[in-house]
Amino acid sequence: MKQILPKVEFRYSWIYDENLKEWTKAPRERKKFSSQKILNYIKTVEPLWRKHEKSVLREMSKVLELPWHAKKIPCYVVAWSTPFSDPLTVPFRPDKNRFIDTLTHELIHQLFFQGNNVKRAAHAWQYIHRKYKREQFNTRIHVPLHAVHEHIFRCHFGEDRLDKEYAWMKHFNDYKRSWDIVKKDGYLNIINEFRGRTKRGI
Repeated sequence: MKQILPKVEFRYSWIYDENLKEWTKAPRERKKFSSQKILNYIKTVEPLWRKHEKSVLREMSKVLELPWHAKKIPCYVVAWSTPFSDPLTVPFRPDKNRFIDTLTHELIHQLFFQGNNVKRAAHAWQYIHRKYKREQFNTRIHVPLHAVHEHIFRCHFGEDRLDKEYAWMKHFNDYKRSWDIVKKDGYLNIINEFRGRTKRGI
């Protein structure tokens, strides 16, 4: 059976964008962003993503042995917000590589919870929560995610981008801690433990 690979559909919603600006207390300069600025931005980042989309999405699924279920994934591009995976929302980033790396992070979240993947990997998640029980919840759930993301960086974007991601995450305690764990325990070890427990159901 041929593997489903979703296509990310970049969208702009003025209503969503304006509400997020208020909810997230966007700085003044971002509040002034016009709809056209975001639409023009989408035109510049979409070709960058399309170059890697199929290979990155295929690699995520392959390394975790979890299938994609959706054929399309809407991605809302906004002036200002914390990025999040559902609905997939990624804010404007002056550094377009940073936008792609943020999108990749959120898509790994998507893969973990699409279809019946949460159930398929239930034992793997239980193992993660047991092993890192002294850590914050947000740190625990990002350990396998950052392990997969490191794999994607090394396969597709290079170590310089990986180093920049790690430097960026130093500003966020839970995320920094999960990256520290990945560096200590080894991204391949974490992936193999997670994937092995998903396959064996233990």
